[in-house]
Order: sequence, then C-alpha cells, then structure tokens
Amino acid sequence: MLFGKIDYINLAPFHVFLKRYIKNSQLKQSIEYKKSYPSKINRLFKTRKIDAAFISSIESKKGNFHCFDAGIVAHEEIRSVLVKKGAYQRDSESATSNALAKVLGIDGEVIIGDKALKAYLLDKDIYNDLAYLWYQRYQLPFVFARFCVNKNRCYYQKLIKQFLHTRVKIPQYILHRYAKKRDIPVSEIRAYLRLVNYHIDNKSKKSLKIFLNQ
Repeated sequence: MLFGKIDYINLAPFHVFLKRYIKNSQLKQSIEYKKSYPSKINRLFKTRKIDAAFISSIESKKGNFHCFDAGIVAHEEIRSVLVKKGAYQRDSESATSNALAKVLGIDGEVIIGDKALKAYLLDKDIYNDLAYLWYQRYQLPFVFARFCVNKNRCYYQKLIKQFLHTRVKIPQYILHRYAKKRDIPVSEIRAYLRLVNYHIDNKSKKSLKIFLNQ
C-alpha cells in the first residue's frame, strides 16, 4: 500500500494514529510514505502513484476514486490558510486555497501550511484567514481536504472509522520536533490543532457542496 503524506502540523494526529494502528511489522514495511505538499500529492493520487491520501477538496470533485467523510475541516478560523494584503500571488502548494481566495474575492498573496501559521503568529493583522471569511459569509465550516482512496477501500474504511473515533494524543517529543523544525512554540501548535477537525459532518458536506458548485 502506498500512502501519500502531507507533512504539515494539521495532519500530525493522523500520522501518529497511523503508526499506532498498523500492528503488523511486514505491513509497516510495505507502506511507503511519499512526503510532499498538497498539490503534488493531488497529482500523485490522480495518476494512481499512491493508493490513498488527503487530497484537496477541489480535486476530489470528480474521479474514479472514493472519498470518505474524513478530511481537514475548519469550523471557523484555521490560521494556516491566509491571504496577505498586496498583489495577487498563488501558493503553488495548494489548489483549494487558491480557489477559495478567488471565490471569496480576496486579493493578496495566498500562504498555506506551517509557514502560514508561523506568519500568522508573527503578525496576524496583515493577513486574512480564509476559513474565517468563509464562515462569516456562510456560517458553515470549510473543508480543505478529503481522505480519498484509489484501492484497498475496505482497509482504509476501517482505518478512517477508527481514526475518527480515537482521541489521539501527540507525544511530547513529536510536538517539540515540530516546534524546533517549524520555529513555532509548542503551546501555539496545541492551540492550532484545536482548530482542526477531521470529521466531515452534515454542515461540512453542505459547505463543501456550496464551494464545489461555484
């Protein structure tokens, strides 16, 4: 099985869970983590070079694959999908965030991921949080990504179901590793992860439909 890994803080709980979920040592060895940013993971998934991944919502609209009710969801703010005031510039790492900025009519530099979170913490007043702007307009959460599979659907269905029913505690050493590598305090990482949800509920589905139909 080939799993595409987006190495952002917002998916740290899932990656911790995944390591604990896989008990069989041979299966652990057989799973290849392809680390990259969202737009590249989208391409790898669409060309079936990986079996499963969290892919950008806008890329999950059509295709010969299955998506579960799991993803990356912001109920209000998210702090890691921002637009900086100024000349328009896309973030090459994201498809959904660029599209969201366009839908909302927001001009500026689109920044996503851990670098966006760090920028927000340094000077939040010069950024617009796209998830919060979406919430202000529709009073709905925003779905940035969905967990989708090309194959091994039954296996991943069981995995995702258990993940959504598991309260994952991230070990201190992993939090400190992220803090050191991203230059973000552990306390801010914890606060940020409280903003991220993984279950695509009915409100999230309604929101996703609105976004994909624009």
